Amino acid sequence: MKLSDVVAAFLAEQGIKHVFAISGGASLHLIHSIAETPGTGFVCPQHEQAGAMAADAYARVTGGLGCAVATSGPGATNLITGICSSYYDSVPVLYLTGQVATFRSKGDTGVRQIGFQETDMVSICRTITKYAVLVTDPYRIRFELQKAVAIARAGRPGPVLVDIPDDLQRMDIDTTRLAEYAPIDEDRPPEASPSTIAECVSAIKQARRPVLIFGWGIHLAGAEDAARKLARITNVPVAMTWAALDILPGIDPLAIGGFGTHGVRFANFAVQNADLVLSIGSRLDTKATGTPPATFAREAKIMMVDIDPAELGKFKKLGVNLHLAIQAEAKAFIEALLVGFEGEKVPDRSSWLAQIADWKRRYPACLPSYASEKPVNPYWFVNKLSEALGENEIIFSDTGCALAWMMQAFEFKKGQRFYHAFNNTPMGYGLPAAMGAAFARPGVRIICISGDGSLQMNIQELATIAQHKLPVKILLINNHGHSMVQQTQEMWLQSNYYATSIKGGLSFPDFVAVARAYGFPSDTIDLNADIPEKLERMLAPDGPYFLNVEIDSRHRVIPQVKFGRPNEDADPLLGRDEFLANMLVKPMPVSLKQ
Repeated sequence: MKLSDVVAAFLAEQGIKHVFAISGGASLHLIHSIAETPGTGFVCPQHEQAGAMAADAYARVTGGLGCAVATSGPGATNLITGICSSYYDSVPVLYLTGQVATFRSKGDTGVRQIGFQETDMVSICRTITKYAVLVTDPYRIRFELQKAVAIARAGRPGPVLVDIPDDLQRMDIDTTRLAEYAPIDEDRPPEASPSTIAECVSAIKQARRPVLIFGWGIHLAGAEDAARKLARITNVPVAMTWAALDILPGIDPLAIGGFGTHGVRFANFAVQNADLVLSIGSRLDTKATGTPPATFAREAKIMMVDIDPAELGKFKKLGVNLHLAIQAEAKAFIEALLVGFEGEKVPDRSSWLAQIADWKRRYPACLPSYASEKPVNPYWFVNKLSEALGENEIIFSDTGCALAWMMQAFEFKKGQRFYHAFNNTPMGYGLPAAMGAAFARPGVRIICISGDGSLQMNIQELATIAQHKLPVKILLINNHGHSMVQQTQEMWLQSNYYATSIKGGLSFPDFVAVARAYGFPSDTIDLNADIPEKLERMLAPDGPYFLNVEIDSRHRVIPQVKFGRPNEDADPLLGRDEFLANMLVKPMPVSLKQ
């Protein structure tokens, strides 16, 4: 049996029905075997970066394993941004790369290359994968694949890379001699002790202004239902990282919304005023805590649950004292906490919930006055989009203002799922990721929100979507520049928009003409009044659709915390009671910057 056939059979065993692969001299045997093996097959993206991102999204949506294949050298190195997205968001993806034949390998000669397009991918990817290996013994191919997948799925998940030389791929081997990998349990996370659970139960019962924080780890653990049950039983409001905003519907009285440097005001007020914060499945990065991290939830007991001890330990370096640092898998911890609350009486939270509801009412992300603006207001557009989409939609977003406006103004409904490469947050992720999701969920409509700068990074994947007639609805937030970076230039660089605007050196095509050239039905929204009708027109037909949404380039993400400032818009010297009684908020601008 040819070694590449062994690889393809292994992928089929893993339930991987779609491998995202681009051809090359060192990947052809893998691709041919995948094509000829029942139970699996390949999809041809237009760029390896897009293939890596599609495989990443495939894994996120299925909850299983994604896979991408690339040839040696430049094909393999093009995977790296996608590999980083998988690594930082703990997504299990198997990346397979072809390598030059072993008899052409540079080995320890000290030269840069011997084989054509030879690149040491294992060394390059060692810090952005959980495991990376060059296969040198053909009879260890199954062992290495099994080991890589076991590591990818164990503990805190993540990507793995297996580099396979071309001469090994084409080799006929005796499958009875293949070595097998025996999984070990050393990566199993510890469980919270009964005393820790009891301390958490006691702290929640005693707190007057508690807040739960849910993060991406809730999704990774499949703990969504348990997390919602915990919020109900404890009657504690929930702030969510952007990766977890879809866990509770926006209309839920316990849903606070997204907090942090680009969060909504009412969510930051709640977290900053809490006397207890229990964070589950979030690494609490500086985007969530603000800078310096010591200003985060400044008078609260902070209890943090994470599967990775390094994430728990980093706070000593950052000058933050955690009341409890609990290494545990999110689902196991929540289920233990639910048992701990059995028979317990939860104190009345009505005054705290009423305070949060009042902040929501007074400081909405989308002001009613936005409706009266004639050109499209991005917050009003996102608000109308959330009304137009139904339950159980799958939504992807690219980075930049498009993502921030979605996270601030979109009201999630029951069953909706939202995806982004949250921690690597590369421009260009949204389109290939939506493509990967469409293969993961055949026939299911996928919504993709992208900015103009982001779309340019992987615009070639319009061809892949059109070829397969995938039901991907693309909404281009077209503000004619890199507005999120422009906002930084306004803070620090005298509003000189070098490399972020058309006048500053950027160029953009006629996106609607490009989409139509690829065969997309297309339209443009440039007036607030036309939003409902054109969204309905986009959503009605099956298959792909491209909707260009014209946004004035002067629109900004409001609010946004300036670097070095805490997450609250109030005098940090006020005491707790004074802070609650005298909440001072800068008025939200209702007109564009002149």
